[in-house]
Amino acid sequence: MALSLSLLNHACLQRGVGLLGFEGGGDGDGHVLDLDTAVKDGVLGGVGGGGGGGGGFGCGVGEKLDLKKMIEELNLSEVPPVFICPISLEPMQDPVTLCTGQTYERSNIVKWLSFGHFTCPTTMQELWDDSVTPNRTLYHLICTWFSQKYLQMKKKSEDVQGRASELLDTIRKVKGQLRVQALKELQQVVAAHATARKAVVDEGGVPLLSSLLGQLTSHAVGSEVIAILVNLTLNSESKTNLMQPEKISLLVDMLSEGSIETKINCTRLIGAMMEEKDFRSEIISSHRLLISLMRLVKDKRYPDGSLPGLSLLKTISLHEQVRTLIVSIGAVPQLVDLLPGLNPDCLQLALFILDALSSLPEGRLALKNCPNTISNMVRVIMRESCTQHALSILWSVCKISPEECSAIAVDEGLAAKLLLVIQSGCSPELKQQSAELLKLCSLNYTDTIFISKCKLTRTIP
Repeated sequence: MALSLSLLNHACLQRGVGLLGFEGGGDGDGHVLDLDTAVKDGVLGGVGGGGGGGGGFGCGVGEKLDLKKMIEELNLSEVPPVFICPISLEPMQDPVTLCTGQTYERSNIVKWLSFGHFTCPTTMQELWDDSVTPNRTLYHLICTWFSQKYLQMKKKSEDVQGRASELLDTIRKVKGQLRVQALKELQQVVAAHATARKAVVDEGGVPLLSSLLGQLTSHAVGSEVIAILVNLTLNSESKTNLMQPEKISLLVDMLSEGSIETKINCTRLIGAMMEEKDFRSEIISSHRLLISLMRLVKDKRYPDGSLPGLSLLKTISLHEQVRTLIVSIGAVPQLVDLLPGLNPDCLQLALFILDALSSLPEGRLALKNCPNTISNMVRVIMRESCTQHALSILWSVCKISPEECSAIAVDEGLAAKLLLVIQSGCSPELKQQSAELLKLCSLNYTDTIFISKCKLTRTIP
C-alpha cells in the first residue's frame, strides 16, 4: 500500500523534521523536507544522490526538466512509496492534499470527488472540507528525485554511446583475438542498451559487421557478429547484403555446429531476412539448413531451441517450393513423434508445418505412413489453436485410404471428438469439415455400432 503523507510527516516529526502540506496544506510553517534530509533520515528508502537546492518548484538540478517526460522515459519499477498516488498507483505529477492529510494526484482525487464521493479514498473518513491543497514540498521532492535519476540515465546513455563508438573503431583497426574481445564487449553493450544499438546503426556499424561474415570467417568472430546483428534494426539494404551466398553458407555452418545461443541467433537472423519482399526461396533450399533446424528442434538438451527452430521452419514452409525438400529430409515423422511433448506454442507451430506439408502428395503419404499420426492428431483436437490443423491433417490422411485410416481414427476416439467440435462454437467451416470426416468414419460400421463408437469414453486432455 502506498505510504500516505501523514505517515511521512509522522516519520519526519519523529526525527525533528517538519513536512509542509500536513495539517493545513503546503504553505504552513516549518522546515522544508529536501531530498538530502529525506535520504539521510531514511524516509524515502534507498534512493541515491544529493538533494535539490534549486529555487522555485523546478527540478532543482540546474535546468528545467519536464516531470511527465522524465517519469515516462525512466519507467522505473521501484519508486519511493510516498511518491505514489494511492488511487492510480502511479508516480504523482501534481500532488494535492486533502483535509485528512492524505495526498493524491490532483486529477485522480478530483475525479473521485466528481463522482459524488465525500470520503478520503485511503482512510474512508468523511471529508469536512472537499478542497485540495497543492503539496509543494512533495512536488519538489518528486521533481528532484526523478531529475537526478533522469540525468544519471542521460549521462549513462552518453557513456554507452561513446563506448559503442570506441568499440566500432577498435573492430575496424584490429584483428585476431583483439577483434573477438571487442566484438564480445560490443555484443554485451548492444544487448543491454538501446542507445548503443542506435549508435552502432547511425555510425555505419551494420555494413562493418556484415563485411566480417564470409567463407573465411572464424566461428568465434561469426557468432559474436550475428549476436550483435540480431539486436539491431536492419534496413532492406543490410538484409539484402546478408543474403550473399558466402554469408548464408556461414550462417548454415553455425546453425549446424555453433553453441545453442549461436544457433538461436542464426534462426532469428535468417527469419529477419525472410521478411524482405525480395527474399528468394532458393536461399533456404538447403538440405543442410533444414536438417540443422530439425536437429535444433529435437535436441532435448536445449529445449529453448525448439520454439525458434519451429518458428523459422514455419516461415520456410510458407514457401511452396521448399516444402518438398522439408518432406524429403524426413521432417514429417519426426514432427509427428514430437507432438506429445511440445508446449502449446511449439505444438501450434508444429501442427501448422505438418498441415502445410499435407498439401503435397508426398507429405500426405508420409503422414499416412507414420504410425502415430492419427492418434496424435485425435489427441490434440479441442485444444486451443490446434483443432483446425489437426482436422485438416486427419482429412488429408483419411482421404488416401478411407477404410483403413478411418477405422484407426474411430478406435482412437475421433468420432466422439468430432461430435464435440460440431456442437462447439467453432466456425461453420470447421463444423462442415468435422461432419464430412464423421461421415467418412462411419463407412465401416452399422448405425448401431457407430453410435456406440461416438460415445466419449475418456476425459479430453
